[in-house]
Amino acid sequence: MPRTPWTAPLTAAETDRWDAVADEVGQLLARDALQRDRANQQPDAELKLLKDSGLANLLIPREFGGHGGQWSTGLRAVRILARHDASIAQILSYHYCNQASIVFFGEPARWEHWFTASAQGSWLWGDAVNPVDPDLVLSPDGDGYRLDGRKRFATGASTGDVTLVMAAHDGRVLALVVEHDRDGVEFAGDWDALGQRLSASGSVDFHDVAVAPGDVLGEVADEPYSTLVTPGVQLGFGNLYLGIAEGALARARQLTLDRRGAWLLSSVEHYSRDPFVQRVFGELLSRTAAVEALADRWNTRFDAAIARGADVTAADRTEVEIGIAQLKVVATETALEVAHRVYEVTGSSSARSEVGLDLFWRNIRTHSLHDPVDYKKLEVGAHYLTGDVQPITLYT
Repeated sequence: MPRTPWTAPLTAAETDRWDAVADEVGQLLARDALQRDRANQQPDAELKLLKDSGLANLLIPREFGGHGGQWSTGLRAVRILARHDASIAQILSYHYCNQASIVFFGEPARWEHWFTASAQGSWLWGDAVNPVDPDLVLSPDGDGYRLDGRKRFATGASTGDVTLVMAAHDGRVLALVVEHDRDGVEFAGDWDALGQRLSASGSVDFHDVAVAPGDVLGEVADEPYSTLVTPGVQLGFGNLYLGIAEGALARARQLTLDRRGAWLLSSVEHYSRDPFVQRVFGELLSRTAAVEALADRWNTRFDAAIARGADVTAADRTEVEIGIAQLKVVATETALEVAHRVYEVTGSSSARSEVGLDLFWRNIRTHSLHDPVDYKKLEVGAHYLTGDVQPITLYT
C-alpha cells in the first residue's frame, strides 16, 4: 500500500466545484484588495474566508473529516485566488505544504490525530522553516524539549492556528507543530515589504518554548517521497505567479476597454482597436497561455508522483524537480513581464495610485525573489547537459 493518502483523483464535476469556490472567494477578496494592501494589516478576516469556504480543509482526506482533494485541486485554487489577492493565495499555498508535512514527515499511525484535529478546527498552518536562517534549537527537557531561536519569513505563522517548525536536535532536523498561542512564542510583526504585504511573512521568536513528544511529527530526512514537499512548494509558486499574470491581464483589459477614444495619431476610434495595443495583449496572452499549459501538466504529474507514496524513486523525484523548475523559470519571467508591460496598453492614467495596477507588479516582484531563478535555470541546464542533480535542500 503506498504511503500516501492522496491516491483517488476528484471527478471533473468536483474539480469544477472547487474552482468555483476559489473564484467566489477571490471575487470577495478583490472588492477591497488594494485598500487592504495599503493598510498592511493582519489578514484575519480574509483567512476566515478560506476556512468558511472549505479551502483550508481541501487536501485533508475524507476519512479524517476533510474534502479529499488532490494537490492539483489545491494548486488551481491558489492560482485562482492569486488573480485577485496574491497575498492570501500565498498563505493558502504554504498552508497546503505545511499541512502535508503530516504525511511527509509523520508516521501513518498519527495521520488521523493530526488531520482530524486540523479538519475539526479548520486549522491554517503557518511555518517557521526558512533554511537560510540559523537553525532553531531543541534542547532536551525531561521527556520533551525546549525550543529557542528566531525564524524570518515565517509565512502564515502569525495568523495561523499552528506553525510547522523545523529545528535542529542531536545532528538531525525534526519537524514539529506548535500552536499559535503557546507560551514563549512571539511574533515580531516586522513584515513590511514592497508587495505580498498581507502574506503574514514576518519573523517569529521562540523563547524557551515547551515541546512535548507528541508535538513532533518526525525527522526531516532525504528519502525521495518526503522530499517531494520542496517541488510541491515550488509548484505552488508557479501557480501563484501564473495567477498574478492572469489577474494583471484581466485588470489591464478592463482599463483598456474603459479608456476614452484613441491615441491622436491612430486611425481607429478606440484603444481596444489599435493594432499596437492588440499586439501587446496578443503577445502577453500567448506567453501566459504557455505557462498555463506547463502548470497544468505538472499539477497533474505531481498528483501522479504523490500517489506513488513510498514507491517514489530518486529518478521520479528528479523528473518532478526538473519539470517544476522549468515552470518556475518561465512563470517568473512571464509574470514579471506581464505585470510590467500592461502599462504600455493602459496608459499614463493607469499609473495613478488609486487604480492599483501596481499591485500585481509589486506582488510578483517581491515573491519572485524568494529564491534566485538563475539557480533554477542551473538545475535545468546542468541536468540536461551532464545529468547532474542539485543537492536536495528546502529550495531544490
